[in-house]
Amino acid sequence: MSSIIASLFAKESLFALSLFPYLGFLWLMTKKVKTPKIALIGFYLTLVFVAVTIPVGAYAQITLHKSLADVDLLHGGAEFFLTLSNITIAIGFSQALRSANN
Repeated sequence: MSSIIASLFAKESLFALSLFPYLGFLWLMTKKVKTPKIALIGFYLTLVFVAVTIPVGAYAQITLHKSLADVDLLHGGAEFFLTLSNITIAIGFSQALRSANN
C-alpha cells in the first residue's frame, strides 16, 4: 500500500496530474473571463514549455544519463519557452492596463 501512495506522490505523477487543473484554468480564461488576447496566448505558450520540456528531459535522462537541470544547453533551451510565455503574459496584461487607463 505504501508503494502505491509513494508512486502517486512521485514528482512525475504530480507533474502529470497538475496539467488537469491548468487545462481547466485555460478553459475558464478562454470561455468565462475577458482575458487579454496576448496574455491568453502567453498562458497557452506555457503548454508549449511543458510539451518541449518532457521530451527534452527524457532525452537527457535516457541518452545522456543526466537530469535535464544538469545539461545547461538543453535546460536553457527548454526554459526559453517558459520565459517567452511569461513575457507574453506580462505584455498582454500591461497592454490591457494601459488601454483601461485611457
